[in-house]
Amino acid sequence: MADWAPKRFWTAAGVTAVPGGFAVQLDGRPVKTPAKAPLVVPTPALAAAIAAEWDAQAKLVDPRTMPVTRAANSAIDTVTPNRSTVLGMIAAYGGSDLLCYRAESPPPLIARQAAAWDPLLDWAAQALNAPLRVTAGIVHVAQPPASLARLEAQLDSFSDFELVALHDLVALSGSLVIGLAAAADLAPADDLWRTSRIDEEFQAELWGQDEEAAEVVALKRNDFLQARAFLDLARAPGS
Repeated sequence: MADWAPKRFWTAAGVTAVPGGFAVQLDGRPVKTPAKAPLVVPTPALAAAIAAEWDAQAKLVDPRTMPVTRAANSAIDTVTPNRSTVLGMIAAYGGSDLLCYRAESPPPLIARQAAAWDPLLDWAAQALNAPLRVTAGIVHVAQPPASLARLEAQLDSFSDFELVALHDLVALSGSLVIGLAAAADLAPADDLWRTSRIDEEFQAELWGQDEEAAEVVALKRNDFLQARAFLDLARAPGS
């Protein structure tokens, strides 16, 4: 962050209401994003979470321990000036959604995918009016243009701050439907994360878990859960 010093220079972080939302201040000094825009967020809960991250810093400031601040920065510096591009990136996942590509064998994996993924596709078809085609194997299957258009239309209802979270939910799971289901609170975020990992978990059951791969997966799971939590903060009442 452009205004971040390597050492802590403030005594306390606070939240104040400002035009357009809520700002975080360090000893009364407003925090800015890396692009030097005011760090103003839509809800007091989100601002409080950011302030808590700043207060938790010790002698040295470590941005890696500040996921809420980083996500808010991304909303302001990246999504707001490039909203249509971000919408297109997220919507593109609908054309190759993970849930639409099924294993050709073995039968236990086929059954496990169907049990977990069919209900989500049924929800998309019924609640979002966006039925998607399913295929076996990895050969691309074209999805109904009307369904893709309806899925993309869903994204317009998300604020810039919500889109930051949705992008991560979709990209980490490989599924626009899972991301939208998480945003709709259709199931607990951890359950939806595991739903996106059916293929990998099946292989791990057969051949064992690689420790390094498991560490990477754990980091991605944490990012998925943090994205869902950020979405709640961005929607919190009381703004």
